[in-house]
Amino acid sequence: MKTLTLEVEYECDFDLFGLVSSSREHTLAWVLNRTLHLRLVKQQDLIYDLLHKGRLVISNYLHATEHYTMRLLRNRSVDPSPLKKPFLAPDIKEYDYLLQVSTGTSSLPPEALLGQLAALPEVQLISQFDPNDLKFKENLLF
Repeated sequence: MKTLTLEVEYECDFDLFGLVSSSREHTLAWVLNRTLHLRLVKQQDLIYDLLHKGRLVISNYLHATEHYTMRLLRNRSVDPSPLKKPFLAPDIKEYDYLLQVSTGTSSLPPEALLGQLAALPEVQLISQFDPNDLKFKENLLF
């Protein structure tokens, strides 16, 4: 009997930044709001139920305008999880937070945003990633 496998390839059209910060998520959101003149607002947590393995509960902040969308996501599950890697993006588990900026006419180009975030005392390290190169990029699609 022949088995067919459906392979779906997603194209991610957003900029992705990884942030290392010892700050709590609401503090980091407040600092980003103040520095970048945003309005990141706490949304309902994202819940990923992984069949028979456990679940991930990811903290989620959103700033949306008619031109672009920005999300601050905690990379590690908020709830205790039986998973070996309880991360939204296990490929880049060294980063505490992910900042997802949709393509559009953002007020800042990615390089300028990277520079402003790197200057913040609450951010110890920041890197930009190509989401299409990540193994678990499906986790970042909403």
